[in-house]
Amino acid sequence: MALRTARTAREPVPPAPARLPLGFLTPIVLGTMLNALNSSMLAVALLSVQEAFDAGAAVVWLVSGLYLATAVAQPTMGRLADAFGPRRIFGVGLLLVLGSAAAAPFAPTLGWLIAARVVLGIGTSAAYPAGMSMIRLRADALPAAGGTGGTAPAGGLGAISAASQAAVAFGPPLGGLLVQLVDWRAIFWVNVPLALTALAMALVWLPPDDAARRARVTLRELDLPGMALFTGELCGLMLFLLSLPDHPRWWALAAFVVLTAALVWRELRAHRPFVDLRMIARNRPLAATYVRCMATYVVFYSITYALPQWLQQGRGLSEAESGLVMLPMAGLGVVTTMWATRLVGRGLRTVLVTGSAALCLGSAALALFGSNVPLWQILVIAAVLGLPNGFNSLGNQTLMYRTAPAEQIGTASGLLRTSQYIGANLASALVGIAVGRQAGDSGLHLLAAVITGISLVLLLNAASTRHLRGTADHG
Repeated sequence: MALRTARTAREPVPPAPARLPLGFLTPIVLGTMLNALNSSMLAVALLSVQEAFDAGAAVVWLVSGLYLATAVAQPTMGRLADAFGPRRIFGVGLLLVLGSAAAAPFAPTLGWLIAARVVLGIGTSAAYPAGMSMIRLRADALPAAGGTGGTAPAGGLGAISAASQAAVAFGPPLGGLLVQLVDWRAIFWVNVPLALTALAMALVWLPPDDAARRARVTLRELDLPGMALFTGELCGLMLFLLSLPDHPRWWALAAFVVLTAALVWRELRAHRPFVDLRMIARNRPLAATYVRCMATYVVFYSITYALPQWLQQGRGLSEAESGLVMLPMAGLGVVTTMWATRLVGRGLRTVLVTGSAALCLGSAALALFGSNVPLWQILVIAAVLGLPNGFNSLGNQTLMYRTAPAEQIGTASGLLRTSQYIGANLASALVGIAVGRQAGDSGLHLLAAVITGISLVLLLNAASTRHLRGTADHG
């Protein structure tokens, strides 16, 4: 061990990779923002949509439909980007956004509006995996020691993470402003100029795809049966999770089990599997990253879902007041992402331990909440709850980038986002069970105990995992 340490100490430190050009990074960042923005903007417009279509509880499928579509489409778009070229799939996604966003306001029924949201979710799912693939290709070509390989170019991943945090933070205020100035239709129309701008930038600044890639890929090599089984499996799981707080759909769980078995059987025999199970099984750091990401977002979304409900029902704040209380939590995530970008150079372990420790502290602080707690204390704790977001998001994203095979970076990136959405739905079920329909102090304290336990496991994992020791990056 001592000899190995000494030999490592004598090795020259590789030069920091060159930064990505602003023109290259800007359309990717703008494109990836669209998914997070559309996930958060609609929350404030649900009541308006419900009144416009005289709809009942079915309006919730505007949210759930987007989550389902995104969870399935992220790895699918990533696989298509790996197969046909990331720039091409990036553009196709933006065209789907343009079409669905322009058509949604003219939907004659709620069903058509939900269908438009599903297409919107599919379209916004292309930018992240395709963008990560383009960043990897560009990194390998950068003139720094013959390319950066698995090392992320400086600021690239941090910019994507910060942009997503900003979109989540300011989506609800932007949505509220659009609904107030126009109506719910503006929630969809705002995507049109954003997507057009990203598409124009992509056509001008993003490099063309490798022409040889098109000749090598056939539909048979895309593993369409694997894609179909993965879609059905994930839909079954998420439908079951969404139904847990009220009336569990056991048939959805049964469908998930059966389709999972069929998917494993298929992918272990496929020549070019959609989900490379053998690669994931061999690549333990990548598999662990997916699990860590899912667990992190169980905690994050549990706080995001439960705290506003408690502020309104347990503390007696209005919707607008509770939104303002949540704003420091969301906004601080953007700041900590920029901080975490600098810490990545000292090693991923530092970033993930810092994020997990802050998650423990913030989760435990929820147990201090009570109906009579002063508002300033709530604001302080809400700010503390925003600290982990940037560290954990950037840390998991960078670790996925470093451990995924270069030729499968699109699919691997999509699966990371899928694990995030599974975590979100697990959190929704957890909040429904712990807090229920009426969020009181006891339910919030129970939830705090559960997510503090999850956060502690994440902290112990980050502190003890061998492959994080000494791993530095320039993310």
